[in-house]
Amino acid sequence: MLLISGLLLWTLAHLSVAATPGLRSHLITRLGMGPYKGLFALVILAALVMIVLGFRAMPVTHLYIPPAGLRHATMALMPIALTLFIASKIPSDINRVIRHPQMIAVKVWALAHLLSNGESRSVVLFGGLLAWAVLEVIFINRRDGKREKPAAIGPARTALVIVLGLLVTAAVMFGHPWIAGVRILPG
Repeated sequence: MLLISGLLLWTLAHLSVAATPGLRSHLITRLGMGPYKGLFALVILAALVMIVLGFRAMPVTHLYIPPAGLRHATMALMPIALTLFIASKIPSDINRVIRHPQMIAVKVWALAHLLSNGESRSVVLFGGLLAWAVLEVIFINRRDGKREKPAAIGPARTALVIVLGLLVTAAVMFGHPWIAGVRILPG
Protein backbone atom coordinates (compact mmCIF):
# COMPACT_ATOMS: atom_id res chain seq x y z
CA MET A 1 0.00 0.00 0.00
CA LEU A 2 2.92 2.34 0.73
CA LEU A 3 4.25 1.82 -2.81
CA ILE A 4 0.90 2.74 -4.35
CA SER A 5 0.53 5.76 -2.03
CA GLY A 6 4.01 6.95 -2.99
CA LEU A 7 3.25 6.56 -6.70
CA LEU A 8 -0.02 8.46 -6.29
CA LEU A 9 1.72 11.29 -4.42
CA TRP A 10 4.45 11.45 -7.10
CA THR A 11 1.87 11.44 -9.90
CA LEU A 12 -0.48 14.00 -8.34
CA ALA A 13 2.36 16.37 -7.47
CA HIS A 14 3.75 16.30 -11.00
CA LEU A 15 0.42 16.30 -12.82
CA SER A 16 -0.85 19.22 -10.75
CA VAL A 17 1.96 21.34 -12.22
CA ALA A 18 1.34 20.14 -15.78
CA ALA A 19 -2.46 20.11 -15.69
CA THR A 20 -3.12 23.23 -13.64
CA PRO A 21 -0.43 25.85 -14.32
CA GLY A 22 -2.62 28.42 -12.56
CA LEU A 23 -2.23 26.51 -9.30
CA ARG A 24 1.56 26.63 -9.59
CA SER A 25 1.47 30.37 -10.32
CA HIS A 26 -0.87 30.94 -7.39
CA LEU A 27 1.38 29.01 -5.00
CA ILE A 28 4.49 30.85 -6.20
CA THR A 29 2.75 34.20 -5.73
CA ARG A 30 1.54 33.21 -2.29
CA LEU A 31 4.67 31.43 -1.01
CA GLY A 32 7.49 32.81 -3.16
CA MET A 33 9.57 30.84 -5.67
CA GLY A 34 12.09 29.48 -3.14
CA PRO A 35 9.54 28.16 -0.64
CA TYR A 36 7.42 26.75 -3.48
CA LYS A 37 10.39 24.85 -4.91
CA GLY A 38 11.33 23.66 -1.42
CA LEU A 39 7.81 22.43 -0.71
CA PHE A 40 7.60 20.70 -4.10
CA ALA A 41 11.00 19.05 -3.51
CA LEU A 42 9.86 17.82 -0.08
CA VAL A 43 6.69 16.32 -1.53
CA ILE A 44 8.68 14.57 -4.27
CA LEU A 45 11.26 13.36 -1.74
CA ALA A 46 8.48 12.01 0.47
CA ALA A 47 6.98 10.24 -2.54
CA LEU A 48 10.34 8.68 -3.41
CA VAL A 49 10.88 7.47 0.15
CA MET A 50 7.39 5.96 0.16
CA ILE A 51 8.05 4.30 -3.21
CA VAL A 52 11.36 2.79 -2.13
CA LEU A 53 10.13 1.62 1.27
CA GLY A 54 6.88 0.36 -0.23
CA PHE A 55 8.71 -1.54 -2.97
CA ARG A 56 11.01 -3.20 -0.45
CA ALA A 57 8.14 -4.09 1.89
CA MET A 58 5.77 -5.45 -0.75
CA PRO A 59 5.75 -9.24 -0.93
CA VAL A 60 7.07 -10.76 -4.15
CA THR A 61 4.17 -12.37 -6.00
CA HIS A 62 4.70 -13.34 -9.62
CA LEU A 63 2.01 -12.17 -12.01
CA TYR A 64 3.88 -13.49 -15.05
CA ILE A 65 7.21 -15.14 -15.79
CA PRO A 66 8.92 -13.25 -18.61
CA PRO A 67 10.88 -15.33 -21.14
CA ALA A 68 14.62 -15.16 -20.37
CA GLY A 69 15.28 -13.57 -23.77
CA LEU A 70 13.43 -10.44 -22.75
CA ARG A 71 16.32 -9.59 -20.42
CA HIS A 72 18.29 -8.86 -23.61
CA ALA A 73 15.59 -6.46 -24.76
CA THR A 74 15.79 -4.73 -21.38
CA MET A 75 19.56 -4.45 -21.67
CA ALA A 76 19.19 -3.03 -25.20
CA LEU A 77 16.58 -0.45 -24.18
CA MET A 78 18.42 0.89 -21.14
CA PRO A 79 21.17 2.78 -23.02
CA ILE A 80 18.41 4.48 -25.02
CA ALA A 81 16.52 5.43 -21.85
CA LEU A 82 19.59 6.77 -20.08
CA THR A 83 20.83 8.65 -23.15
CA LEU A 84 17.42 10.30 -23.48
CA PHE A 85 17.51 11.23 -19.81
CA ILE A 86 20.95 12.85 -20.30
CA ALA A 87 19.55 14.64 -23.38
CA SER A 88 16.86 16.17 -21.18
CA LYS A 89 19.59 17.79 -19.08
CA ILE A 90 22.20 18.64 -21.75
CA PRO A 91 20.81 20.24 -24.90
CA SER A 92 21.71 18.41 -28.10
CA ASP A 93 20.19 17.72 -31.49
CA ILE A 94 18.28 14.84 -29.87
CA ASN A 95 16.01 17.57 -28.47
CA ARG A 96 15.18 18.63 -32.03
CA VAL A 97 13.74 15.17 -32.73
CA ILE A 98 12.20 14.34 -29.36
CA ARG A 99 10.06 16.93 -27.56
CA HIS A 100 10.15 15.34 -24.11
CA PRO A 101 13.33 13.26 -23.84
CA GLN A 102 13.01 12.85 -20.06
CA MET A 103 9.45 11.53 -20.27
CA ILE A 104 10.35 9.25 -23.19
CA ALA A 105 13.31 8.04 -21.09
CA VAL A 106 10.95 7.17 -18.23
CA LYS A 107 8.63 5.35 -20.64
CA VAL A 108 11.47 3.33 -22.18
CA TRP A 109 12.96 2.58 -18.73
CA ALA A 110 9.58 1.44 -17.37
CA LEU A 111 8.73 -0.65 -20.42
CA ALA A 112 12.19 -2.25 -20.39
CA HIS A 113 11.73 -3.27 -16.76
CA LEU A 114 8.20 -4.57 -17.36
CA LEU A 115 9.65 -6.85 -20.05
CA SER A 116 11.95 -8.60 -17.60
CA ASN A 117 10.14 -8.31 -14.26
CA GLY A 118 6.81 -10.02 -13.72
CA GLU A 119 6.39 -9.77 -9.96
CA SER A 120 3.56 -7.65 -8.64
CA ARG A 121 5.69 -4.96 -7.01
CA SER A 122 7.61 -4.38 -10.26
CA VAL A 123 4.40 -4.23 -12.28
CA VAL A 124 2.99 -1.66 -9.84
CA LEU A 125 6.19 0.42 -9.81
CA PHE A 126 7.09 0.36 -13.50
CA GLY A 127 3.50 0.30 -14.73
CA GLY A 128 2.62 3.20 -12.44
CA LEU A 129 5.56 5.30 -13.62
CA LEU A 130 4.82 4.43 -17.25
CA ALA A 131 1.22 5.59 -16.82
CA TRP A 132 2.42 8.79 -15.10
CA ALA A 133 4.86 9.56 -17.94
CA VAL A 134 2.14 9.06 -20.57
CA LEU A 135 -0.25 11.39 -18.72
CA GLU A 136 2.51 13.92 -18.02
CA VAL A 137 3.29 14.28 -21.73
CA ILE A 138 -0.39 14.69 -22.57
CA PHE A 139 -0.87 17.42 -19.97
CA ILE A 140 2.38 19.22 -20.81
CA ASN A 141 1.53 19.24 -24.52
CA ARG A 142 -1.95 20.54 -23.75
CA ARG A 143 -0.50 23.24 -21.48
CA ASP A 144 2.37 24.32 -23.76
CA GLY A 145 0.67 24.01 -27.15
CA LYS A 146 2.47 23.67 -30.44
CA ARG A 147 6.13 22.84 -30.24
CA GLU A 148 8.84 25.02 -31.68
CA LYS A 149 11.92 22.99 -32.53
CA PRO A 150 15.08 24.20 -30.83
CA ALA A 151 17.96 25.40 -32.98
CA ALA A 152 20.53 22.87 -34.13
CA ILE A 153 23.41 22.45 -31.72
CA GLY A 154 25.66 20.16 -33.73
CA PRO A 155 27.03 16.65 -33.80
CA ALA A 156 29.73 17.20 -31.16
CA ARG A 157 27.20 17.94 -28.39
CA THR A 158 24.98 15.10 -29.56
CA ALA A 159 27.96 12.70 -29.51
CA LEU A 160 28.80 13.91 -25.99
CA VAL A 161 25.25 13.14 -24.82
CA ILE A 162 25.40 9.66 -26.36
CA VAL A 163 28.80 8.91 -24.78
CA LEU A 164 27.56 10.15 -21.40
CA GLY A 165 24.44 8.01 -21.80
CA LEU A 166 26.57 4.94 -22.45
CA LEU A 167 28.85 5.72 -19.49
CA VAL A 168 25.86 6.17 -17.19
CA THR A 169 24.43 2.89 -18.52
CA ALA A 170 27.68 1.09 -17.67
CA ALA A 171 27.70 2.64 -14.18
CA VAL A 172 24.07 1.63 -13.59
CA MET A 173 24.74 -1.92 -14.79
CA PHE A 174 27.65 -2.33 -12.39
CA GLY A 175 25.84 -0.51 -9.57
CA HIS A 176 22.49 -2.22 -10.06
CA PRO A 177 22.99 -4.63 -7.11
CA TRP A 178 23.40 -1.62 -4.79
CA ILE A 179 20.78 0.56 -6.50
CA ALA A 180 18.03 -2.05 -6.83
CA GLY A 181 19.32 -5.10 -5.00
CA VAL A 182 19.39 -7.15 -8.20
CA ARG A 183 22.53 -8.35 -9.97
CA ILE A 184 22.19 -8.02 -13.74
CA LEU A 185 25.76 -8.77 -14.78
CA PRO A 186 27.34 -12.19 -14.36
CA GLY A 187 29.39 -12.39 -11.16
